[in-house]
Amino acid sequence: MAKVLCVDDALVMRRLLKQILENQGHTVFTAADGNEAMAIARDETVDLVLCDVNMPNMSGTSLVPKLRRLETYKSTPIVMVTTESDGYKKEKLKSLGANGWLRKPFTEEQVLNILKHFLK
Repeated sequence: MAKVLCVDDALVMRRLLKQILENQGHTVFTAADGNEAMAIARDETVDLVLCDVNMPNMSGTSLVPKLRRLETYKSTPIVMVTTESDGYKKEKLKSLGANGWLRKPFTEEQVLNILKHFLK
């Protein structure tokens, strides 16, 4: 089973992702912003990061390149989970190191498909 880091400032989103993933047997770490995520990333290596774009303290846009600077996160898939759909933002995040995009609202099936796609 996979280890997943879910980063979102909305508690309901963190709980939803955690429930979906843990029901499938995955280990889930949650963080409310990029600062919390970096603290977890320094101690834990995960197989996938699901990250909101807009958060207080440290946004997903700031978090992605910081994660990429950590040796253990250089090739870890990072999927942005957001209501944003702007093509420019997607390209910017990809240039910073994001690997994919999951649009809110999402279904359980979409979350599990992301896992299957990135954790072959």
